[in-house]
Amino acid sequence: MRRRTVLASLPALAGAAVLPAAAQPVPLRRVIPKTGERINAIGLGTWLTFDVGDEAVARAQRRQVLQAFFAAGGGMIDSSPMYGRAERLLGDLLPQVDHAGRLFAATKVWTAFTRVGPTQMTESLRLWGPDGEGRVPGSSPRRFDLMQVHNLLNWTGHLPTLLAWKAQGRFRTIGVTTSHGRKHDEMAAIIRREPIDFMQITLNLADRSALPVIELAGERGVAVIVNRPFDGGLLFNRVGRQPLPEVARELGCTHWAQLFLKWILTHPAVTCAIPATTDPAHAAINMAALHGPVPDAAQRRRIEAAFDAL
Repeated sequence: MRRRTVLASLPALAGAAVLPAAAQPVPLRRVIPKTGERINAIGLGTWLTFDVGDEAVARAQRRQVLQAFFAAGGGMIDSSPMYGRAERLLGDLLPQVDHAGRLFAATKVWTAFTRVGPTQMTESLRLWGPDGEGRVPGSSPRRFDLMQVHNLLNWTGHLPTLLAWKAQGRFRTIGVTTSHGRKHDEMAAIIRREPIDFMQITLNLADRSALPVIELAGERGVAVIVNRPFDGGLLFNRVGRQPLPEVARELGCTHWAQLFLKWILTHPAVTCAIPATTDPAHAAINMAALHGPVPDAAQRRRIEAAFDAL
């Protein structure tokens, strides 16, 4: 997206953020099948984007991303020990941002060694914000809403621990993840056999290979998180400066990002998509996809045809 296009949208986005509660449009929420809880269908990923150290400008910008995300009704934030300094940064910034109790904290265990898993998960909770360490009471998670096995790494070793910790109340839900179109057969087998609450998988207009697995998850009552909804930003390279198709106007989309996300949310088994960004304006633009119509089957096909024609 061109810079002037983003900047032109900021006054409208800012105005929406300060509307009285009664005037705010109701965002799209999806049900977590195993719990019945509803969460907003757009979350926030932190891979690469939140791997920031002590640089003041970069940290301030990420705080603004969180502010824009929560101001627009955001809830789910997804991270991992694999994401470098992201968990530590979240622990530092979350107490500085008003999330009105909507935070749905999701992270992962990522180690080939079963015995290291508990230590890693305990450290993740410490980084995100346990009691003490100067955290503002209630502003950071005391337990994770979701713990996932990252990219199915040693999932057979870690899943029993996740189930035990969930039974102890240390996690609310558990799941497994994959990405980049990999290991779909293994993911499908897990969905059929194991008592997981969530599956995370890659889906975007350039990679639709996960659709059969997502459909299976829906049939089995497993919530679906979609990662890489913009294919790591490559979708924007593909559309370039092409104007939005007519179907975007019908859906209330003013940016390609919103159309990409609305296409994903066409699929009823998708619970939440987690785009990542370093730009607070982009965070607000992404969250606007929660409003307006969800594409019907005919509109979904028109979006696909417009993208495929580029």
